[in-house]
Amino acid sequence: MSAQETIRETITTHPIVLFMKGTAQFPMCGFSGRVIQILKACNAQKVVTINVLDDPEIRQGIKDYSNWPTIPQLYVNGEFIGGCDILNDMFQTGELQPLIAAASNTGPQPGKQQAQ
Repeated sequence: MSAQETIRETITTHPIVLFMKGTAQFPMCGFSGRVIQILKACNAQKVVTINVLDDPEIRQGIKDYSNWPTIPQLYVNGEFIGGCDILNDMFQTGELQPLIAAASNTGPQPGKQQAQ
């Protein structure tokens, strides 16, 4: 399966997907860490995190897929929402919380790493 196919399958199978540097437990950059904090503050459930440092093809592939040059990248219900700055702004204005709440109420998706 190509990187693009893997990305497409991941974001369409899981309600909340974060492509980040590191893991939810051990973010490897401040921007990824901030997005994890924002998701926790939104009480996000069933968050799948993908560590782009584990796979160079996914790291470049997600940038190509979204046509967005930076990581982290958040997808909710298959839709690209944004990176750290956009998510921070959405959180501050209250736009992100209902989006995350609605996605968190979808069915469980076993077998992937969850943000704790």
